[in-house]
Amino acid sequence: MADRIELVIKIGSMALIRREDNDIDYNLFSRLGGELRPGMLLVSSGATEIGRLDYWKRTGTFLTGDPEENKTDYSAQGQAILMETYRRFIKPEYSVRQVLVEHNHFNDPQKRRHLYQLLTHCAGQNAIPIINYNDAVSDEENRKLELQAMQRESPARQVVECVDNDETAAVVAELTGVSRLVLLTSADGIYQDPSDPQTLVRDVCYPDAESLTAAVRALQDHCVGASRAGANGAGAKLEYALRSALLGTEVIIASAKKYRLHDILNGDAPCTRIGITK
Repeated sequence: MADRIELVIKIGSMALIRREDNDIDYNLFSRLGGELRPGMLLVSSGATEIGRLDYWKRTGTFLTGDPEENKTDYSAQGQAILMETYRRFIKPEYSVRQVLVEHNHFNDPQKRRHLYQLLTHCAGQNAIPIINYNDAVSDEENRKLELQAMQRESPARQVVECVDNDETAAVVAELTGVSRLVLLTSADGIYQDPSDPQTLVRDVCYPDAESLTAAVRALQDHCVGASRAGANGAGAKLEYALRSALLGTEVIIASAKKYRLHDILNGDAPCTRIGITK
């Protein structure tokens, strides 16, 4: 098998749990895990939320105090559970490799090359890489200072933060040069009216960058709220999707709760597609 990543998939935290039961959605893990194969790269959120639920199950309470410190503690607890659950459901003939990243892995050219080699080797070695931002060792204040210093040193350079895994997925798609990026959520896609499922926007595809950008900006005006505290919501998702689309990657936003990856890729499931038509 060639050392080539064919597809980048990102799945959000709320798609991985059954919120009404405060538990992991094992059916979703089973369905998605069974479809993953070498040549695919998964950017997975969920460590913090799964760690939060696991802490509650073991103690009967949630952490109080500073939310950033809680995020650190929960993510450290949830990361092992997240990976163990993927390993349980991904086909046993495939290796599973955890890749924890931080902003400096993408902003430093040498670290970018190293990460690219790691990811592309996986396809040829029958392995599936699973990427997550390393929240357990990330400190927001230090991260912001580091990013500001990088920007001052090279004002024309685009510096990425990647705490939001939608951004991480977009940056990884750019790094690996894939033709398609799938953002799996708990919704069918992007809506003109978030309260009306009938307003799903199925295609945001235009022949040029200017028209595509204008259409995405108009859609962002309809985006309100987020699926959980600390999430950036559909507006930010569209921003990162636009970044990938402008670089030639087709972006698909679809529900992991309702549909199989195979059906989403084949156009047999409702979704929002964003890209430049060729």
